[in-house]
Amino acid sequence: MPRYAQLVMGPAGSGKSTYCSTMVQHAESMNRSVQVINLDPAAEHFDYPVMADIRELIQVDDVMEDDSLRFGPNGGLVFCMEYFANNFDWLEETLGHVEDDYILFDCPGQIELYTHLPVMRQLVDQLQQWEFRVCGIFLVDSQFMVESFKFISGVMAALSAMVSLEIPQVNIMTKMDLLSPKAKKEIEKYLDPDMYLMLEDNSDSIRSKKFKKLTEAILGLIDDYSMVRFLPFDRTDEEGVNIVLQHIDFSIQYGEDFEVKEPKELDEEELNYDEIFQCKLDS
Repeated sequence: MPRYAQLVMGPAGSGKSTYCSTMVQHAESMNRSVQVINLDPAAEHFDYPVMADIRELIQVDDVMEDDSLRFGPNGGLVFCMEYFANNFDWLEETLGHVEDDYILFDCPGQIELYTHLPVMRQLVDQLQQWEFRVCGIFLVDSQFMVESFKFISGVMAALSAMVSLEIPQVNIMTKMDLLSPKAKKEIEKYLDPDMYLMLEDNSDSIRSKKFKKLTEAILGLIDDYSMVRFLPFDRTDEEGVNIVLQHIDFSIQYGEDFEVKEPKELDEEELNYDEIFQCKLDS
């Protein structure tokens, strides 16, 4: 039987550890077994039980304190991840050979790991060799996404990870529970955005014609191919968390031996995301 994995990615402070903790608690309420492996060698604390911790293999502080290396924080983290990639036997031993595993990998927040460095792609390839079905979970802080050009920046970061890793990817706006009512109404348009309209709304702030043309081309590519969409994630909303998990399960066909299920909002008889989100705003 296949095994399943989520690579929980995103910039520093986007809520990766909180996401993992929430998913573990939600899975427990559904009598599902979900394990977490910490892959951040600079992590200080997390409030979920870990199946394994990369700091047992290598830590950023140890690398930074090594007089022969003399790395700073970012260089030290990259060194740790490259060391990890050369020691996948540690991970293989940790994972064992139990069937039907469902593992969340809490990844570091350095964005270069998902854009141009090969470490995470090597991890994906290795997991697939071990018969894991892997889904990328790319998190962006919703508090960061309430302005058009910040939203575009988040979209491009998510798209970079998609291109680099070549795996199914679910993009999520986290910390929805921390937004003010006004910000929640404002961010609603970014859940299913009209990219061209977004450009028109900000056309006056783009001074360079070349930059405007480039921005228009990027937005057109994203809009025409529906390449990036975000799901809202409110850790206090059990139904919303379950919908996100349904999307992820569908992307990796979790439980297909029992019944292949589509995400809840694809059922015409059910509320779609916009309707559910609007109900939350109105309540």
